[in-house]
Formats: sequence, structure tokens, C-alpha cells
Amino acid sequence: MTSTHLHEDKIKLLEEKANRIRTTLIEMLVEAGSGHSAGPLGLADIFTAMYFHILNHDPKKPDWEDRDRLILSNGHVCPVQYSTLAHAGYFSLKEIKTLRKLHSKLQGHPHRGALPGIETTSGPLGLGLSQAIGIALAGAMDNKRYRTYCITSDGEHDEGNHWEAVMYAGKEGYKLNKLTVIVDRNNIQIDGYTEEVMPLEPLAEKYIANNWHVLEVDGHNIESIIDATNEAEAIFEKPTVIIAHTIPGKGIDFIEGDYRWHGAPPGKGPEEIVPHKKQGEEALRRLRTLGGEIESEHN
Repeated sequence: MTSTHLHEDKIKLLEEKANRIRTTLIEMLVEAGSGHSAGPLGLADIFTAMYFHILNHDPKKPDWEDRDRLILSNGHVCPVQYSTLAHAGYFSLKEIKTLRKLHSKLQGHPHRGALPGIETTSGPLGLGLSQAIGIALAGAMDNKRYRTYCITSDGEHDEGNHWEAVMYAGKEGYKLNKLTVIVDRNNIQIDGYTEEVMPLEPLAEKYIANNWHVLEVDGHNIESIIDATNEAEAIFEKPTVIIAHTIPGKGIDFIEGDYRWHGAPPGKGPEEIVPHKKQGEEALRRLRTLGGEIESEHN
């Protein structure tokens, strides 16, 4: 499916926004001295597409009854959600650098009620889809038009409760057609590469066997992400899963593809390429060069 309303200029603006979001989340992690780098960097294009084009939402009315819901299941990647919400106007960019600090609203995992725009509290992996199903079912029972999106990691597919939810959502009769799951297929988890820790393939076929409509996209191609969600809206008899192939650490070459950066911030990652004391500076330099020397918006 090809988008008929997404012009090249808009795509360029979204790509630039994604790079700003990456820059902000690295600044957050450097300031905090803790947190996850690889997953958030890899998801920046997806979050940008969601909050700046796909979702029907209003930052000035975060509890608007008819808003689309986005559920973050793999809550440890919250730096990208916090950065995106701030850039979208849900709260001030000045608050960004309080990540993981005592009494901060920006906790290590998202907490519902702490910040506007956070739909659910996350922590234990594998639970997000069940939460999203409940929200989607409630919407269907109340004849609401909002859509429910759930972002999950590939590593949390190791959890049995995730697959229970997959089976439930695909059951004929429920017709959860307003539920769309996006799988961050970056092939890493904290202990190594997914196919070495616990092989997931054939992942698409597993969802198909449980009565899901399955799409696969390049998770860094914003137009493809948007087109996939458009196609999901056209499916009326079952839920849709979008398997988004991403590069962990996208945008910073010394982080890209290395599972050791899963839970490490700049300053505490592997030192073979860049020493600890230079990692934050080098990460920001690479991102700002990539984005045309974008300056921080909240220094």
C-alpha cells in the first residue's frame, strides 16, 4: 500500500524529528548515568511516526476519551517514549534531564499517572499485550472508534504470558480489528542475540497460526511504517501485527547492532571503539552530524 498524502517534505521533517528525539534521549541517558541505549535508539523512527503522524491524539488533552491508545510493553525503552512525548508537547523539554533521578516523574519504567500521555504502568516483560487487549476490548464493547497500539520487544516473546495474549486476541469472534501490535525485531536482548538465547523464528508464521494479520517492514523507513498502519486499519476481521526490523543503537555506529548496549548508557558501554569518558560526547556528535548539526533544544 502506498500513502497518497505523505509528501517527501513531510517524510524529511519526520526523519529530522526522529534524529532530534535520538539526540534528546542520549542527553537524558548521559545525565542519568543509567538506562537503556540500544532499544530506544532503534525505536525512534517508529515513535516519531506514531506521535507525529499516525496517532489521533492531543497533547493538550491527554485524557481525551476518543484518543488512540499506545501501550509500551517493553518499558525499559522508555527514554524514547519520554523524549517523544516531550517533543510532542506533553511536558516541557526542560524536565527531560530528570530521568531516573529521585522523585522524578521520568522513572526507569513508565508509570501511569506520573506523566501525561503514559497509558499504562510497565515493568515485567510480556504483560503489555494483555493490557492492550483489555483496552481494545473495552473500546469495542463501548462502540468507540479509537485504535489501540502495543509496542513490544522481540526478546519479551520468550514470555509465555505474551503468547497466551496472542492466542486470546486472535480468537475468532473477538474481532479485535482495532488492535495493532508493533514488534521491535532488533534481534537482541540483555543476554545476547535472540536467536542464540531463545530462537523466535519463524515469528511471522506463529502469529499467522494464531489468526493474526501479519506485516513486515523496515522499522527505520517512516513511510513504510505509516503505510503498514494504514493497511492495519483496513483489516476488519482480526488484529494486526507489524514486525518492524530495526537496528539496535540506530544512528550511532559504535552502538549499532551490539547487544552489550541493551542496558548500558553512554559512559558505561563497551570500550573497544570509544572509551567511557568519550562515549556521551561522541554519541551526540554523531547524531548532530547525521542531523545537520542539530543543536540541543533545552540546554
